[in-house]
Amino acid sequence: MRCTDHPYHPRAAVRGEDSSLFVALELSKSVWLVAASAPGSERISKYRVAAADVAALLAVLGRLKAQAERYLGGPVQVVSIHEAGLDGFWVHRMLEANGVENHVVDAASQQQAKRAPRTAASA
Repeated sequence: MRCTDHPYHPRAAVRGEDSSLFVALELSKSVWLVAASAPGSERISKYRVAAADVAALLAVLGRLKAQAERYLGGPVQVVSIHEAGLDGFWVHRMLEANGVENHVVDAASQQQAKRAPRTAASA
């Protein structure tokens, strides 16, 4: 039974009052995957662009930002994250130069589960 004195508000992955579009990038040699969480949405949208196709990536981000700004009726900050890897830091510099707050994660510094040591018999 729900109390009528307090309206029910379902929990969302991103609250409606947030003004950031969160983006995760997975960069490979052939395809870049883009996962985005927009303000007011509980869904994660996924997109693919050809690797190193800066124009296509910026077009996707621009379209998502414009949609979020229409939804909120105000400015939206794009915040992205990707793993340092094959592409080095040029992607970071390009995103920052285009108004995206970008964060680069060093995969080697992430805690990993320890594997059993390899022996000569298992090699």
